[in-house]
Amino acid sequence: MNLGNCNTSNEAVKSWVQEMVHLCQPDQVHWCDGSEAEKQLLTAEAVKSGVLVELNQQKWPGCYYHRSNPNDVARVEQCTFICTPTKDDAGLTNNWCDPDEMYVKLHDLARGAMKGRTMYVIPYLMGPPGSKLAKVGIELTDSIYVVLNMRIMTRMGLPAYEHLGLRRDFNRGLHCLLDLNPDRRFIAHFPKDNTIISVGSGYGGNVLLGKKCLALRIGSYLARQEGWLAEHMLILGVESPEGEKTFVAAAFPSACGKTNFAMMVPPKHFAGWKVWTVGDDIAWMKPGADGRLYAINPEAGYFGVVPGTNTKSNPNAMHMIRRDTIFTNVGLTADGDVWWEGMDGPPPGECLDWRGEKWTPASKEKCAHPNSRFTTPMQNNPAMAPEVEDPNGVPISAIIFGGRRATTLPLVFQAFNWIHGVYVGAMMGSEMTAAAVGGRGQVRRDPMAMLPFCGYNMGDYFRHWIRMRKHLRHIPRIFAVNWFRKDKDGNFLWPGFSDNMRVLKWIIDRCNGRAGAEETPLGWVPRAGDFDLAGMENFSAEQLDEAQTISVDEWKKEILEENELMFHLHDSMPKELIFQRELLVARL
Repeated sequence: MNLGNCNTSNEAVKSWVQEMVHLCQPDQVHWCDGSEAEKQLLTAEAVKSGVLVELNQQKWPGCYYHRSNPNDVARVEQCTFICTPTKDDAGLTNNWCDPDEMYVKLHDLARGAMKGRTMYVIPYLMGPPGSKLAKVGIELTDSIYVVLNMRIMTRMGLPAYEHLGLRRDFNRGLHCLLDLNPDRRFIAHFPKDNTIISVGSGYGGNVLLGKKCLALRIGSYLARQEGWLAEHMLILGVESPEGEKTFVAAAFPSACGKTNFAMMVPPKHFAGWKVWTVGDDIAWMKPGADGRLYAINPEAGYFGVVPGTNTKSNPNAMHMIRRDTIFTNVGLTADGDVWWEGMDGPPPGECLDWRGEKWTPASKEKCAHPNSRFTTPMQNNPAMAPEVEDPNGVPISAIIFGGRRATTLPLVFQAFNWIHGVYVGAMMGSEMTAAAVGGRGQVRRDPMAMLPFCGYNMGDYFRHWIRMRKHLRHIPRIFAVNWFRKDKDGNFLWPGFSDNMRVLKWIIDRCNGRAGAEETPLGWVPRAGDFDLAGMENFSAEQLDEAQTISVDEWKKEILEENELMFHLHDSMPKELIFQRELLVARL
């Protein structure tokens, strides 16, 4: 079968593409090169076919709108599989299937699936060119939406081929839209083969295969084999007025403000301070020759949740999405404008909602889907760190774990040491919303914010974290934060947003030996004099004390609730973490 205008000399790539062309039987093959001319050509084609809608170019230059199938608007954990030789390799927290059995099932679904369609061959690089951590993937897809999003989210085209050379160690990714029937929807990962097959979905988290699939599920497996960490973490840099830069990585479950934190603008009181964004979602971290932990952001863009984004919550995000952005499942007005809940200004008098149905402010349904998205290049971010393309990465001084908790968890504390910090991350949890199974207030354990993304046994994942300590001479300090503590009346105790800079400064000062703290059963916490509250309106030291309260009774209950995860992973749970729980019980 004709491969079209192949643009690589790598025989392994050509051979695999030929094999998949024979399986999927597309009418034509388009080898993507990542050029500006190709972007314009494919964008015009997407608009002509109705996949994209051109927005008002005066208000939103270079921006487009996409509406997905209503049954296909989010990641589907129940359809996501880790296919390893044994079930124990995948662990109890993953859906497992025998690799041979899954290959047969998915190849049957993919056979002839691209008849009448175009197969796009997407070569992409995850990570800065020249980085030892960077990985190459080849994604084959019949979705032009995927191509245009992958162009934003990765370094697509020539950089991938240059990094790969003639080697065979690239990730093989196949994506077929099929008919978007949820019963024929599978996102399958084959870690030993460095392969991903996704069928039956068009949603970004399931089909932009460089993102969660390669960067985390396959990435975490490769990281364990190769001695590094692939984590669901933002990376930011804090620069003082004197020019001192400190970099931190932070893991937050969904709905905990990760992107807002990564792009934070310091309050007026912190004149001269800057926060630089290295990445907002994924960190690949490896020990350097000097014994420090270095991190890169493997992505080249942001795939962020739109609702709640405004000039108060994230002014940098509002600035960067103003151009060259693809919006998915937000509201669309007749004059080519977009709207979502939480956006600045009043809602439009009338528009089409994310389903394409008429919407007004009186409508009972949401205008934008709660998981509606923007895809935008990282170069649009005015706070993009100059080091983002450094192949060596940035040195990490602190690792932060956060969650959404109305009680129990204080605003901030520091772990006593690395293993204690691993325990803190392993037991982190976040409260479900009212719409989630179990209802408001129920805590879902999400270790290191990696529960849906770890590509192997979670107990072995914890053990890998513990062993990383042996390869580091300069250990990052580990902290826990909670912006969402509430008082007895249900009001947030901490103002959040830009004032989170005050917590971040204490963390930075602790890493650099400049801030005091007092010992508590949980770890080290700032005293009133250790925390900079200057310039805060309607906030007192007493409120800070309430936000930092540690209730022994609440923590005894917390430890009992942690038992569920401990028992679930008992066969593979490292003894070091069991001992850490016993130490916490003793301190309480």
